[in-house]
Amino acid sequence: MLDRITVHGARQHNLKNIDVEIPRNTFTVITGLSGSGKSSLAFDTIYAEGQRRYVETLSTYARQFLDQMERPDVDSIDGLSPAISIEQKTTSRSPRSTVGTITEIYDYLRLLYSSIGVPHCPVCGNPISQQTTEQILQHVLALKPDDRIMVMAPIVRGRKGEYKKDLEKLARQGFVRARIDGVLRSLDEEIPLDKRKNHTIEVVVDRLLVKPGIEKRLEASIDTATKLANGLVLIAVVNGEERLYSQKLACTECGTSIPQLEPRSFSFNSPYGACEECHGLGSRWTFDPAKVIADPSKPLLDGGLGPGAGSYTMQQRLEELARKTRIPLHKAFEELPKKARETLIDGTGGMPGILAVLEESYQSSTEAYREWLTDYMSPSECPACHGQRLRPASLAVRVKNFSISEFAAVPISRLLVAVRNWQLNDREQQIAGRVLEEIRRRLEFLSAVGLDYLSLERSAATLSGGEAQRIRLATQIGSKLRGVLYVLDEPSIGLHPRDNERLLETLAHLRDMGNTVLVVEHDAETIERADYVIDLGPGAGRLGGALVASGDPDAIEHNPASLTGQYLSGKMQIALPEARRKTNGKKLVIRGAREHNLKNIDVEVPLGLLTVVTGVSGSGKSTLVNEILYRRLAREVYGSHEEPGAHDAVEGIDQIDKVIRIDQAPIGRTPRSNPATYTGLFTPIRDLYAMLPESRERGYKPGRFSFNVKGGRCEACQGDGLKRIEMNFLPDVYVTCDLCRGRRYNKETLQVKFKGYSIADLLEATVEEALPLMENQPQIKAKLQTLYDVGLGYVHLGQSATTLSGGEAQRIKLAKELSKRQTGRTFYLLDEPTTGLHFDDVRKLLDVVQRLVSLGNTVVVIEHNLDVMKSADWIIDLGPDGGEYGGRVVASGTPEQVSRNKKSYTAEALRKVLA
Repeated sequence: MLDRITVHGARQHNLKNIDVEIPRNTFTVITGLSGSGKSSLAFDTIYAEGQRRYVETLSTYARQFLDQMERPDVDSIDGLSPAISIEQKTTSRSPRSTVGTITEIYDYLRLLYSSIGVPHCPVCGNPISQQTTEQILQHVLALKPDDRIMVMAPIVRGRKGEYKKDLEKLARQGFVRARIDGVLRSLDEEIPLDKRKNHTIEVVVDRLLVKPGIEKRLEASIDTATKLANGLVLIAVVNGEERLYSQKLACTECGTSIPQLEPRSFSFNSPYGACEECHGLGSRWTFDPAKVIADPSKPLLDGGLGPGAGSYTMQQRLEELARKTRIPLHKAFEELPKKARETLIDGTGGMPGILAVLEESYQSSTEAYREWLTDYMSPSECPACHGQRLRPASLAVRVKNFSISEFAAVPISRLLVAVRNWQLNDREQQIAGRVLEEIRRRLEFLSAVGLDYLSLERSAATLSGGEAQRIRLATQIGSKLRGVLYVLDEPSIGLHPRDNERLLETLAHLRDMGNTVLVVEHDAETIERADYVIDLGPGAGRLGGALVASGDPDAIEHNPASLTGQYLSGKMQIALPEARRKTNGKKLVIRGAREHNLKNIDVEVPLGLLTVVTGVSGSGKSTLVNEILYRRLAREVYGSHEEPGAHDAVEGIDQIDKVIRIDQAPIGRTPRSNPATYTGLFTPIRDLYAMLPESRERGYKPGRFSFNVKGGRCEACQGDGLKRIEMNFLPDVYVTCDLCRGRRYNKETLQVKFKGYSIADLLEATVEEALPLMENQPQIKAKLQTLYDVGLGYVHLGQSATTLSGGEAQRIKLAKELSKRQTGRTFYLLDEPTTGLHFDDVRKLLDVVQRLVSLGNTVVVIEHNLDVMKSADWIIDLGPDGGEYGGRVVASGTPEQVSRNKKSYTAEALRKVLA
């Protein structure tokens, strides 16, 4: 029995041909500096090979549907099991994904509601039972006399197939006509149907006039129809309304029939369950008056109206509307009375207003124009389902007094209590006992990973990376697999120290079920709880990729070569600031913040300080900082269209002239982006090369030294340095260009040299190597110096943006900010900047952030990292818990003041690091 996974000769990315052993069925952590090769080892080597071997066992037919996998650059890996990766970036951003659908709890709920749900009438709320032939007969006879009606049997409703045999059988039984996909057809003709499309077939059983004396014939026809269509009969008044009756389900008071309940009746992604207005999205994109009126201080047709102001139709319609309602269009929009403004926007008396005219032009316009018009639209709650996504008949089904949308709206912590207390009778227990058990188990797993503040209806697009990853973790525990290799990418992201304990217990549970858990992590608590630790380094980028230490956490702590060990043992640490900055009296005040779970709170953010907003997961930090504060500032400072979350006001905005959000998104999506182009270094470098005597002799301009335009670049690879060779059935292969040998430029351009370096040599050089070369070029040196100061001395100037880690991309953005001319009135927002950063990287990050603040700027950070908290000048702690139990300010003040608070979970953790 193999008791370990052995990797020989791993060379993927920057790994230095290393050999690693990982004990099986243990909880192993891979750690090291940002950019030292942790992800290259865990994801790009071990996981990629496990995945590739699994895919190779499939048939060639199945393989064609999967992405081709390249073999990682490694000599051999022994003892691998099937691998499952749980990364941060894999959740769907689709508006149709919710917490319920990702965890599959919603699928079980649909089964539960369709099997034991009690249907109620969507109109009058009475419980619904089945209709008898007698009741259907009475309804039909109550129609207007002389109405022509058709009695039809809906035998196929929205199902795929060509139904040739069924149609032939009906013709043999003597039926003459059928309505197929809404069109009446004769059954004796050939009716070809596309078997890949959905069809509806309704057989015409009888056609009659409503008059006394037809009861016997009608009753016989209804019986025939219900036998054919399994209890359903459709009565259609010619050129009038149609009504579906069911011998199975209908309201006896108002006669509303509802279709037979199936799991798909409760799916908002199926046309049979989704609300007909919004097609299951819960919201509709409509023109937003706040965005459409671009400048209320001007008359509408003179700069006041944003979109459509120049269109002849809009002018004509508005002038006509104004003439009939006597509204003076030459006045500024804000000076008009409220009623006149509403009339112009919404129209009156059958005459369209601005919104209706825009809606018309949106429907009839080209794709490009529509794209432009969407900037003036906002999602608004669907008027039909009020954001509940399903059609009325599905929303009216109840289990234990909950409708399915009410069930999905309750936080998981309360759901668990409700579900545990449900008492099912024998029939219900027999039908749905196992389904309910499965729902309860999955809710418990979500609670175990610290997500009990979420509700099942929460959209997947609004989850943070850490939340999304923990949801997938809960789903994996629910699947109860054994003998699997789980590879996780920093699961502790976005977790407050209080919730970390639950996460570690979950990971230990996965291991105890007989799996190998491999985690890329920087969190001290996680490393100390691991069974085995692998420390990569010693530096980052080309200075990393070697195995520095491996063994249990104790062995790492006592290894003098391991930087991680020195931080763990306390020999090295991030020092407390010598003195905290005092407030200068200036502040931003957010009044009445009440978006999502915020409880109408007032929050003060002192200007000119480093402020950390913290609190347990789900306490409302991102809502406060990103959705309210950032969007409001962006709107006031830059005129952004994004709608801020619900609040009363933000005071003190006039003391800020720029607002900048710095995240870990890549600095570019293509290999052509690199640190030199992003930070603006490349322009002065090209100018420098164009001024050299050799360039002037040849008449070279700065464009000659760009690899993006014709002239100086190598045309064989168009300045990429690589050529893509398309391989059928295999992944594309990139090979170094044989003409320029990967240097991107042609021979003539490379002959121009500065201090012996051609432009390609300079792009190959690291920041550290380029600094002495450029010491007499102040503009270039200043930018290089800031890159060096933020700890990126090892990065190549021309390194492709796609190979930089999140932490490196973030520091490049910070360096770009540091090298700008400072006004001292800039407001910076950072959301969990320590993601993916080692202790030593956090120290460098804090040095940069403190420099930004010392220049007079304000920096607000959302963070759980205790080293960042203890270095802050001011802390705002939200809570006390997550979800509906959060959203209040628990404590605010200096770290010392907050740590004395008895009610705050943050205070408990802070006391340990301040001691």
